Amino acid sequence: MVISFASVFLCYHFEIFFKVDLTLLSIAIIFPLVFTIRGSFRRREKALEHLSQYRSAMKTLYYFITTSTLLEEEESILKHLLENIEDKTLLHLKSQQSSIKDLDEEVDKVYEFIHSRRETIPKGLKDKLFKYLCDLHEAIDNLNGIHVHRTPVSLKAYCEVFIYIFPLIYAPTIISEIGKNYNHIAVYFVVMLTEFILISLYNIQDDLEYPFDEKGLDDIKLNHFKVLR
Repeated sequence: MVISFASVFLCYHFEIFFKVDLTLLSIAIIFPLVFTIRGSFRRREKALEHLSQYRSAMKTLYYFITTSTLLEEEESILKHLLENIEDKTLLHLKSQQSSIKDLDEEVDKVYEFIHSRRETIPKGLKDKLFKYLCDLHEAIDNLNGIHVHRTPVSLKAYCEVFIYIFPLIYAPTIISEIGKNYNHIAVYFVVMLTEFILISLYNIQDDLEYPFDEKGLDDIKLNHFKVLR
């Protein structure tokens, strides 16, 4: 907004006026901006699908554990391991860290425990637990992929650069079109409003880019995907 105000002021002060085809300039900004917003929204919707798959796998594992013939001690240990997985999964998604090593180790502990009790845990139960453990692995990896790999950084940088450059070109062009004697306040208003719209769209995209941090209005409510909610 400061750049927009300064652009209009400098154009009037130094009488800088020229004409540029604003249609091409608008396409150069709006098209990639809309593309990145749409890409971020699709990532958010995919994240919701994977979170549902994650909770479904966790809930099913709980069902098998609580309704099986496991000893009370074994049941308690497995429940504790699943609680650790849930806590670390949600904590990882809310953080800015890309490493998932700690979470992988927690999931591996479930396999190690089942393997260590292979003589006492029935084969049918083991097969079911491993099946839904596989679904849990897949959901966590998909969520981590969305968390780490975002929309193309180069395209975002391109949009941001052109948004900041836009008022430098737009201000002298609009003054040239309507005449330098036109109401100055109206020119300031139009240029600053246009820039406000563009930077607002960019900020919306940037908010959607991080769907797990729970800082934006449209972020995912991760607590709704806990096993016990």
